[in-house]
Amino acid sequence: MRSQDRTGLTAIARAGVGGLTAGAVVLFAALAFSQEAPRLTGADPAMENVQAPPLARPVTDDRRKARNYPEQPPVIPHSIEGYQLTLNTNRCLECHRREFVEASGAPMISVTHFMDRDFQVLADVAPRRYFCLQCHVPQTDARPLVENEFTDMSATTAE
Repeated sequence: MRSQDRTGLTAIARAGVGGLTAGAVVLFAALAFSQEAPRLTGADPAMENVQAPPLARPVTDDRRKARNYPEQPPVIPHSIEGYQLTLNTNRCLECHRREFVEASGAPMISVTHFMDRDFQVLADVAPRRYFCLQCHVPQTDARPLVENEFTDMSATTAE
């Protein structure tokens, strides 16, 4: 009998702590969202129907862009509209695969793309590197949503 009472009290105590925790989360959320953050995009008020802005034009100058930090994946300096990138087809490989770079003039895929997660070199592109758009992105002429204050590490050490 005694253990039954103790179990009942434990269940009541857990429910009470759970209720307090849930109440604290709701209170915190209410305080956090009471000060409205400035909107970056979209209609004001938020649920108003507005026409979508036009898509930004892709940068298509085919010039390599300087990277901003070590290990940054190169950006795509051409349009990829209409490229098929599926489990069975990767249009990027038609120019960037080692066999085709001489004819296409495109840079070759990095040798790191031919290594599996155990650093074993494969004959073809590793499955985890097959979907190029996971890391590489096309550039557009879109206006930034927020001001960029990024400074390169070498620029800060030169001062």
